Amino acid sequence: MTSKIETADASDVQRRFSFWKRRAQRGPVMVRNHGQDEIVMLSAEEFARLRRRDREVLTVAEFSASDLAAIAEARMPDILAPLDDELKDWTP
Repeated sequence: MTSKIETADASDVQRRFSFWKRRAQRGPVMVRNHGQDEIVMLSAEEFARLRRRDREVLTVAEFSASDLAAIAEARMPDILAPLDDELKDWTP
């Protein structure tokens, strides 16, 4: 998802729940508590879509060009570099 996610303070969501519920029907709403992202409100339809995709299995031939580009560009965080030693003797 590339569009900007709308944010709301938890106290405002509590006061104006119906308003924010309607907003969540149109797109995800990030709820912040004490300045920290805490939960995301989204429509039941979007939740169902995400759950279906969670179980989706694709062959490499079915990947989109953007999927393949994202995989090719993916990099491990530097903090995980010490784990490389665990694979030095590994063979497939």
